[in-house]
Amino acid sequence: MTDWDEIRQRFPVTENVAYLNAAAAGPLPRATAAAATGYYEQMKNDADTHWDEWLARREQVRKQIAIFINAEPDEIGLTTNTSSGMNAIVDALEGAGEVISCDLEFPVSTIPWMHRGLSVELVKTVGGELRLDDVRAAMNDRTGIISLSHVQFSNGFRLDLEELGNHKTNHALVINASQSAGVFGIDVKRMKIDALCATGHKWMLSGYGSGFVFISRELQDRARPRAIGWLSVDDPYAMRNSEIHLRADAAARVELGCPHFAGMFALGASVDLFLELGITNITQRALALNRFLTERIAASGSQILSPLREEHFRSAETLIAVEDPPGTVARLAERGVIVTEKPQGIRVATDFFNSEEDIDRLIEGLSQKHPPTAGVLT
Repeated sequence: MTDWDEIRQRFPVTENVAYLNAAAAGPLPRATAAAATGYYEQMKNDADTHWDEWLARREQVRKQIAIFINAEPDEIGLTTNTSSGMNAIVDALEGAGEVISCDLEFPVSTIPWMHRGLSVELVKTVGGELRLDDVRAAMNDRTGIISLSHVQFSNGFRLDLEELGNHKTNHALVINASQSAGVFGIDVKRMKIDALCATGHKWMLSGYGSGFVFISRELQDRARPRAIGWLSVDDPYAMRNSEIHLRADAAARVELGCPHFAGMFALGASVDLFLELGITNITQRALALNRFLTERIAASGSQILSPLREEHFRSAETLIAVEDPPGTVARLAERGVIVTEKPQGIRVATDFFNSEEDIDRLIEGLSQKHPPTAGVLT
């Protein structure tokens, strides 16, 4: 049995507020913060003398990510955000055909393709749900790419990646995992995912400036990156200016120039925590808290806008209708409850470091229409 109270103590933010906002930006556990600051301490005290050590640690993080999503290390590139990963994927799939996406998507899943002149068909969702039959109906002899989020940022709808992978036919399956990596299990082989990217600052709990991209070996064999740096070649220290021999792995597409070590080491420390706890255990905890949330919200009479018609559509984030979303978010913040403002209401995220007491504070705050009196919060 996992001692969730002990795990919660590893997150200093829980001492101050009910932080229900990992879908926007996740807090750092102590070990993750220490991994990043440890690099800066070394750089401060010893300057560049740890270069070889840092490069070795980078490769260890690459291996950790590969284990985490059941990929091969040479299929993993370490990035700074989702956008850098998605653009590397667009490079790898140049000439593969038009793109199928959906009308709920975060723009990074769509606009990089459009920027390259590709047509993107936005499949219309029904009741906040993306139906597999509608995705299949959009496939034709011009389309070759499916670009979708595992979990939708807008309403929390969770896609069944294994089912989609089994029906993708000859299309490349590209997944934006920024709202799922770190809270839901991902197996790129079983799910037949061809490429995937995620940021580290949300559910991966490793801060801004961290992330990763997966590009399958099959895609790499036929792809040529548009952007490269001096470390993108097989033997960078040869310092050749007359010829190019690119590295064959995904890193050559995204790790341009000297590495962003602090973000990489932070990401690795967070993955250590996920592997310690087990992603299935994390998922169960996050979903249990989400069920507790939706039951309390329904009992209070508020409207839940996230699709919950079927349990497997549920994620760890919930969209709740409220009047005056900006005012509601501000009033909750004054009570020490942190959520995200959305046009229709508020988005609430339940991660494994949260507790039932956090949700109780949210419910109490929603029931109050006025700011707390002075001195309530410390």
